[in-house]
Amino acid sequence: MRRLLWIVISVICLPACGFGGSLEPFKEVPIPKSNPQTPEKVELGRKLFFDRRLSGDGTTNCGTCHDPEQGYSDGLELSLNYPTTRNWRNSPTLINVGFQKFLFHDGRAASLEDQALFPMMSAYEMNQNLDFMEEEIRSVPEYVSEFTKVFGDDDITRERVAMAIAAFERTIVSGDAPLDRFLRGDKDALSPDALKGYEVFTGKGKCTECHFGVNLADDRFHALNVPENPEHLKDPRIAATRRFVAKVYHFEDFRTLAEDPGRFLITKEQKDWKAFRTPTLREVAATAPYMHNGIYATLDETIEFFDMGGGKGNTVLKPLQLTAEEKRQLKVFLEHGLTGAPKAFTYPKIP
Repeated sequence: MRRLLWIVISVICLPACGFGGSLEPFKEVPIPKSNPQTPEKVELGRKLFFDRRLSGDGTTNCGTCHDPEQGYSDGLELSLNYPTTRNWRNSPTLINVGFQKFLFHDGRAASLEDQALFPMMSAYEMNQNLDFMEEEIRSVPEYVSEFTKVFGDDDITRERVAMAIAAFERTIVSGDAPLDRFLRGDKDALSPDALKGYEVFTGKGKCTECHFGVNLADDRFHALNVPENPEHLKDPRIAATRRFVAKVYHFEDFRTLAEDPGRFLITKEQKDWKAFRTPTLREVAATAPYMHNGIYATLDETIEFFDMGGGKGNTVLKPLQLTAEEKRQLKVFLEHGLTGAPKAFTYPKIP
């Protein structure tokens, strides 16, 4: 009976999905063969994730911008930064990050192992010299012992640090949400309003054109022409970061750049100008503010943006003409239908 219900749900959903796809209940995060998961490696990664030695001035760690109490984001428009600098993008959640094929808003990394080192090296994030970081970690006897147990010897390298952190990040998951139970056949898992919101999500709202599958994301990049934040454009520190990143990626006009080019800096393809990765919607109620620059503080503002057909001049979205009631029901679905069962989190003891 449950299998039959799943087939019926899939058939109902697919016509509304256009070139998108159907929603899927949570399943296990895939583990790469090159970095097998062990409890010891996960625990080592958990410690490193919260170790301030990974930053240049010893004041921040990965958890500073990816706080378990903030939906593994930081609740700010723009991610936190190294002293005297400013970041230029919002801190993306790490919830279910193990499902992502591309990391960062612009997709510059293709694995969690690659991703882990970027913030450490970044001049406006953790600003750490990786050679020095290796020696800092190697100077801690407890770490030497743990690396030996996990990797077979005491060679502490940046690659192994990244592997351990990635192993921990693959345990940051959201499952057992009402949507998961609904998709598995529990017809009462969604409240009446959330069920109506689900129907908007898979139907008139066209959300499943980009938000589908287990992680409610299509692993693609879309230029929605999200507006720039006027306040950010006034900050010379953000301008310096924008120019610096553009220069690193060999953008010729980096000195006059006045907006975020998005994935274009990575691919140099015009179709990717101001295109950003589709984010997961799991636990979306806990990860405000929204968009790559945090310009929308609430789900109401974000829903309004999509209802209006996105930013001016974009060719991806069209006005949805949702009613006030449909917007409210959609919000209920996003807030309650996609929020998993609470999980207690214990911070590790840093050696």
